[in-house]
Amino acid sequence: MQNTLPPQGRHTLFHSFCIRPQCRFESQLQDESVVLVIRAHPILLVPWLVNGLLLLVGLVLFNIYVPSLWHLTTMQLLFLNLSVVVFILSYYWFHFLSYFFNVGVVSNRRILDIDFSSVLFKQVSETRLERIEDITASSGGYVASLFNFGNIYIQTAGETVNFEFLDAPRPGDVVRIINELAARRAREVAAKGTVQHSTLSEPWNN
Repeated sequence: MQNTLPPQGRHTLFHSFCIRPQCRFESQLQDESVVLVIRAHPILLVPWLVNGLLLLVGLVLFNIYVPSLWHLTTMQLLFLNLSVVVFILSYYWFHFLSYFFNVGVVSNRRILDIDFSSVLFKQVSETRLERIEDITASSGGYVASLFNFGNIYIQTAGETVNFEFLDAPRPGDVVRIINELAARRAREVAAKGTVQHSTLSEPWNN
Protein backbone atom coordinates (compact mmCIF):
# COMPACT_ATOMS: atom_id res chain seq x y z
CA MET A 1 0.00 0.00 0.00
CA GLN A 2 1.39 3.37 -0.99
CA ASN A 3 2.12 5.81 1.82
CA THR A 4 0.01 8.91 1.20
CA LEU A 5 0.93 10.79 4.37
CA PRO A 6 3.13 13.87 4.01
CA PRO A 7 6.66 13.42 5.44
CA GLN A 8 6.56 16.76 7.26
CA GLY A 9 4.15 18.01 9.90
CA ARG A 10 1.09 19.92 8.76
CA HIS A 11 -1.47 21.78 10.87
CA THR A 12 -4.77 22.97 9.46
CA LEU A 13 -8.04 24.44 10.73
CA PHE A 14 -6.60 26.06 13.87
CA HIS A 15 -4.77 22.87 14.89
CA SER A 16 -7.90 20.74 14.74
CA PHE A 17 -6.37 18.48 12.05
CA CYS A 18 -2.63 17.92 12.58
CA ILE A 19 -0.63 15.43 10.53
CA ARG A 20 2.68 14.30 12.02
CA PRO A 21 2.71 16.97 14.76
CA GLN A 22 5.84 17.39 16.85
CA CYS A 23 4.23 16.32 20.12
CA ARG A 24 4.19 13.48 22.62
CA PHE A 25 1.65 12.00 25.03
CA GLU A 26 2.01 10.47 28.48
CA SER A 27 2.12 6.74 27.66
CA GLN A 28 3.95 7.06 24.34
CA LEU A 29 6.46 4.28 23.65
CA GLN A 30 9.98 4.85 22.39
CA ASP A 31 9.30 3.39 18.94
CA GLU A 32 5.91 5.06 18.68
CA SER A 33 5.25 8.27 16.73
CA VAL A 34 2.16 10.46 16.56
CA VAL A 35 0.69 10.50 13.06
CA LEU A 36 -2.57 12.41 13.52
CA VAL A 37 -4.18 14.64 16.16
CA ILE A 38 -7.78 15.71 15.68
CA ARG A 39 -10.14 17.98 17.58
CA ALA A 40 -13.68 19.12 16.89
CA HIS A 41 -14.03 21.43 13.90
CA PRO A 42 -13.38 25.07 14.93
CA ILE A 43 -16.70 26.18 13.40
CA LEU A 44 -18.25 24.72 16.57
CA LEU A 45 -16.54 27.48 18.54
CA VAL A 46 -18.80 30.08 16.96
CA PRO A 47 -21.94 29.51 19.11
CA TRP A 48 -20.24 30.06 22.46
CA LEU A 49 -18.18 32.95 21.08
CA VAL A 50 -21.42 34.60 20.01
CA ASN A 51 -22.99 33.88 23.40
CA GLY A 52 -20.12 35.65 25.14
CA LEU A 53 -20.41 38.65 22.81
CA LEU A 54 -24.15 38.85 23.47
CA LEU A 55 -23.48 38.90 27.21
CA LEU A 56 -20.96 41.69 26.66
CA VAL A 57 -23.48 43.69 24.60
CA GLY A 58 -26.06 43.13 27.33
CA LEU A 59 -23.60 44.48 29.87
CA VAL A 60 -23.07 47.64 27.80
CA LEU A 61 -26.82 48.19 27.49
CA PHE A 62 -27.20 47.60 31.21
CA ASN A 63 -24.66 50.33 31.94
CA ILE A 64 -26.47 52.76 29.62
CA TYR A 65 -30.06 52.35 30.78
CA VAL A 66 -30.30 50.61 34.18
CA PRO A 67 -28.19 52.73 36.61
CA SER A 68 -30.39 55.80 36.19
CA LEU A 69 -33.55 53.75 36.79
CA TRP A 70 -32.29 51.78 39.78
CA HIS A 71 -30.22 54.61 41.26
CA LEU A 72 -27.15 52.39 41.64
CA THR A 73 -24.08 53.74 43.35
CA THR A 74 -20.68 53.71 41.69
CA MET A 75 -19.49 50.82 43.86
CA GLN A 76 -22.59 48.76 43.12
CA LEU A 77 -22.20 49.36 39.40
CA LEU A 78 -18.51 48.48 39.54
CA PHE A 79 -19.24 45.25 41.40
CA LEU A 80 -21.91 44.20 38.88
CA ASN A 81 -19.63 44.96 35.93
CA LEU A 82 -16.72 43.04 37.39
CA SER A 83 -18.96 40.07 38.19
CA VAL A 84 -20.29 39.89 34.63
CA VAL A 85 -16.83 40.29 33.09
CA VAL A 86 -15.42 37.50 35.29
CA PHE A 87 -18.36 35.30 34.31
CA ILE A 88 -17.79 35.93 30.59
CA LEU A 89 -14.05 35.24 30.85
CA SER A 90 -14.69 32.05 32.84
CA TYR A 91 -17.27 30.98 30.27
CA TYR A 92 -14.73 31.42 27.46
CA TRP A 93 -11.93 29.76 29.42
CA PHE A 94 -13.79 26.56 30.33
CA HIS A 95 -15.14 26.17 26.80
CA PHE A 96 -11.67 26.64 25.37
CA LEU A 97 -10.21 24.02 27.73
CA SER A 98 -12.97 21.60 26.77
CA TYR A 99 -12.31 22.19 23.07
CA PHE A 100 -8.51 22.10 23.18
CA PHE A 101 -7.97 19.09 25.45
CA ASN A 102 -10.66 16.78 24.04
CA VAL A 103 -8.56 15.21 21.32
CA GLY A 104 -8.13 12.05 19.33
CA VAL A 105 -4.57 10.81 18.85
CA VAL A 106 -3.58 8.34 16.15
CA SER A 107 -0.08 6.90 16.33
CA ASN A 108 1.64 4.26 14.24
CA ARG A 109 0.62 1.64 16.84
CA ARG A 110 -2.68 2.66 18.46
CA ILE A 111 -5.56 5.11 18.79
CA LEU A 112 -6.26 7.19 21.89
CA ASP A 113 -9.41 9.11 22.80
CA ILE A 114 -8.66 11.76 25.44
CA ASP A 115 -11.70 13.34 27.09
CA PHE A 116 -11.72 16.19 29.61
CA SER A 117 -15.19 16.40 31.14
CA SER A 118 -14.04 19.03 33.62
CA VAL A 119 -10.84 20.77 34.62
CA LEU A 120 -9.98 18.06 37.17
CA PHE A 121 -11.22 14.90 35.40
CA LYS A 122 -9.58 13.19 32.43
CA GLN A 123 -10.48 9.91 30.75
CA VAL A 124 -8.16 8.19 28.27
CA SER A 125 -9.28 5.23 26.15
CA GLU A 126 -6.99 3.42 23.74
CA THR A 127 -6.84 0.46 21.41
CA ARG A 128 -4.23 -1.07 19.16
CA LEU A 129 -4.52 -0.52 15.43
CA GLU A 130 -4.56 -4.25 14.69
CA ARG A 131 -7.74 -4.61 16.79
CA ILE A 132 -9.75 -2.30 14.52
CA GLU A 133 -12.49 -4.18 12.70
CA ASP A 134 -14.44 -1.39 11.06
CA ILE A 135 -14.26 2.37 10.73
CA THR A 136 -16.97 4.59 9.27
CA ALA A 137 -17.59 8.30 8.85
CA SER A 138 -20.94 10.05 8.84
CA SER A 139 -21.75 13.64 8.02
CA GLY A 140 -25.23 15.10 8.00
CA GLY A 141 -26.73 18.54 7.62
CA TYR A 142 -25.94 21.62 5.58
CA VAL A 143 -23.35 23.05 7.99
CA ALA A 144 -21.42 19.76 8.27
CA SER A 145 -21.38 19.37 4.49
CA LEU A 146 -20.36 22.99 3.90
CA PHE A 147 -17.45 22.94 6.35
CA ASN A 148 -16.54 19.27 5.80
CA PHE A 149 -16.78 17.76 9.27
CA GLY A 150 -18.52 14.70 10.68
CA ASN A 151 -18.40 11.83 13.14
CA ILE A 152 -15.89 8.98 13.05
CA TYR A 153 -16.98 5.60 14.47
CA ILE A 154 -14.37 2.91 15.12
CA GLN A 155 -15.43 -0.64 15.95
CA THR A 156 -12.84 -2.81 17.68
CA ALA A 157 -12.49 -6.52 18.33
CA GLY A 158 -13.35 -8.24 21.60
CA GLU A 159 -14.58 -6.35 24.64
CA THR A 160 -12.60 -3.20 23.88
CA VAL A 161 -14.69 -0.04 24.04
CA ASN A 162 -15.64 1.29 20.63
CA PHE A 163 -14.36 4.75 19.73
CA GLU A 164 -16.05 7.81 18.32
CA PHE A 165 -14.60 11.16 17.32
CA LEU A 166 -17.45 13.64 17.05
CA ASP A 167 -17.48 16.62 14.66
CA ALA A 168 -14.00 15.81 13.36
CA PRO A 169 -12.76 17.86 10.38
CA ARG A 170 -12.14 16.09 7.06
CA PRO A 171 -13.71 12.76 8.13
CA GLY A 172 -12.88 11.10 4.81
CA ASP A 173 -9.18 11.82 5.27
CA VAL A 174 -9.31 10.59 8.89
CA VAL A 175 -10.82 7.27 7.79
CA ARG A 176 -8.26 6.89 5.00
CA ILE A 177 -5.30 7.58 7.29
CA ILE A 178 -6.48 5.20 10.02
CA ASN A 179 -7.22 2.45 7.49
CA GLU A 180 -3.75 2.86 5.99
CA LEU A 181 -2.06 2.73 9.39
CA ALA A 182 -4.19 -0.24 10.53
CA ALA A 183 -3.34 -2.22 7.38
CA ARG A 184 0.36 -1.45 7.78
CA ARG A 185 0.30 -2.42 11.46
CA ALA A 186 -1.55 -5.68 10.70
CA ARG A 187 1.19 -6.62 8.21
CA GLU A 188 3.88 -5.86 10.80
CA VAL A 189 2.15 -7.98 13.45
CA ALA A 190 1.64 -10.83 10.97
CA ALA A 191 5.30 -10.69 9.94
CA LYS A 192 6.46 -10.82 13.58
CA GLY A 193 4.16 -13.77 14.23
CA THR A 194 5.60 -15.65 11.25
CA VAL A 195 9.18 -15.04 12.43
CA GLN A 196 8.38 -16.20 15.98
CA HIS A 197 6.61 -19.32 14.66
CA SER A 198 9.61 -20.20 12.49
CA THR A 199 11.99 -19.75 15.42
CA LEU A 200 9.95 -22.01 17.68
CA SER A 201 9.73 -24.66 14.95
CA GLU A 202 13.47 -24.92 14.35
CA PRO A 203 14.22 -27.49 17.14
CA TRP A 204 11.61 -29.84 15.74
CA ASN A 205 13.07 -29.54 12.25
CA ASN A 206 16.57 -30.66 13.36
